[in-house]
Amino acid sequence: MPAMSQQQNSHRRMYRLVAAAAGLATVGALAAALPAGAHDSRHGKPLPSRYQDVQLLSFNDLHGNLEPPSGSSGRVTELQADGTTKTIDAGGVEYLATHLREARKGNAYSVTAAGGDMVGASPLISGLFHDEPTIEALNKLDLDVTSVGNHEFDEGAKELGRLQNGGCHPTAGCYTDKKFVGADFPYLAANVLDEKTGRPILKPYWVWKKKDVKVGFIGVTLEDTPGVVSAEGVKGLKFKDEVETINKYARVLQKQGVKSIVALIHEGGQPASGSYNYNCDSPGPGDGISGPIVDIAKNISPSVDALVTGHTHAAYVCTVPDPSGKPRMVTSAASFGRLYTDTTLTYDRFTGDIARTSVKSANHVVTRTVPKAPDMTELIGRWNTLAAPIGNRAIGYISADIPSTGTESPMGDLIADAQLAHGRKLDAGTDLALMNPGGVRAGLTYAAKGTEGDGVVTYAEGFTVQPFSNTVNLQDFTGAQLIKVLQEQVSGSNAASPKILLPSANLTYTLDLTKSGADRIVVDSVRLDGAAIDPAATYRVATNSFLAGGGDGFTTLGQGTNDLVGSDDLAALVDYLTANSSASSPIAPPAANRITVVK
Repeated sequence: MPAMSQQQNSHRRMYRLVAAAAGLATVGALAAALPAGAHDSRHGKPLPSRYQDVQLLSFNDLHGNLEPPSGSSGRVTELQADGTTKTIDAGGVEYLATHLREARKGNAYSVTAAGGDMVGASPLISGLFHDEPTIEALNKLDLDVTSVGNHEFDEGAKELGRLQNGGCHPTAGCYTDKKFVGADFPYLAANVLDEKTGRPILKPYWVWKKKDVKVGFIGVTLEDTPGVVSAEGVKGLKFKDEVETINKYARVLQKQGVKSIVALIHEGGQPASGSYNYNCDSPGPGDGISGPIVDIAKNISPSVDALVTGHTHAAYVCTVPDPSGKPRMVTSAASFGRLYTDTTLTYDRFTGDIARTSVKSANHVVTRTVPKAPDMTELIGRWNTLAAPIGNRAIGYISADIPSTGTESPMGDLIADAQLAHGRKLDAGTDLALMNPGGVRAGLTYAAKGTEGDGVVTYAEGFTVQPFSNTVNLQDFTGAQLIKVLQEQVSGSNAASPKILLPSANLTYTLDLTKSGADRIVVDSVRLDGAAIDPAATYRVATNSFLAGGGDGFTTLGQGTNDLVGSDDLAALVDYLTANSSASSPIAPPAANRITVVK
């Protein structure tokens, strides 16, 4: 890992792989040595009173996953010493609580922070109750602080304020005989401003204190939150640049005498490896991270000592140079509570700052081999009892797992087929359907999660797949516009990170990834019911309301005409599964062969 040697005033790299609770853990260490005159407590020698190790535990993108996530959403890939990989079942707050509580033992100076998207796009047990169960669970986890993420705005700023401050839901009311108290921890929203007042809608920063040790936290979400959230959710809000905002409040904290600063950023990158414990800082090909967080990290003031990130659901512990060229830790703990990050920040009481050369960090698996935390088991049981009458209802039958992974996911294809069927009930002239990949939150697993039996799909499982309560919308587009929509998957704001829409079964085309930009769509290959697209003809397209508003960079989808709004998207999926499957004739996973990918 990158290291700074104060004695030689030169840069060098160290590489270290250490064992974590569940096997190997990635270590990001800026150096093994503390500042001159210190002793390393990690080797059994006490630190002088000048230096104090602060344990920073962090995670991100929980998305209300209180119960262990199913399928690939509930596994992580671990790199072995011999270069092979294995998968490990991970996640669930019963286990996360046990791991965090165990990690805190022996660490008197310990703070727990999160990188946003704690709620939103949540499974039924949380989503059905407007995520009150997740806030209750986070309180029990002793979360100290979190940034907001884009999904915290799914139900708008007022609902986010209720999650922070408490109170019964304005329409659903109180779910129990106890008033919802809200979050014990602060949500930080430094770059989310009220358009009228120009002020942050929640606290921009927060300072953790333990005796004479102070660490400041600044929380931001991605500036492009309006592009990934429904327009209603961000109405009346302005989202500012992440770097400018963090640098602004870093100066504010410094003026207040807070020199140790951590940024909680709901924006991330893509790691070079799918294994959570890969050596991000190793030399040569296959190392590092890419994506928006790299440029952000390179431009945030050197006064910020570490970055906890999220949004991409990826796992990494990397160093990225700050504007002065010094390496700085950047971490992300995947998603759904499958990992947590343990970072050591060595606080210098003389300067009030972090000794950056001694920062170390590692991701750890939230294994399911540890005892469950009884208070979390009780919480889950209590809310499941309330959700059971709705969640346990069978809505369909499947013959095998229907995964949500891949360039073209079988689950996304199934949803598109369901929306086409729903569209044709509204208007028989509906031609096709398109589904955004980010709206497919999970797949369906054949193995029973409860007592429903193998192959049975429950309403709760369907809710986990589609929790957003979007509507199915019909709009008219010309053939030329339809081609442009397909091109927007791989061009414009989606050029660097393509967002491949899932098409209904009657739309096929070739995606040539050897080309760049809009040219990746082979226009001559696009077929609807076997026929070429006529640029001048009108086509009736079913999408969800998020896409119909131009979300995810599909501006052309926001230009449709002759709008017709149908039922919510989950109802469309329920109707499709009910009509097309039975215990004796379950539905098979779509073949995912609608898009021919050339690599």
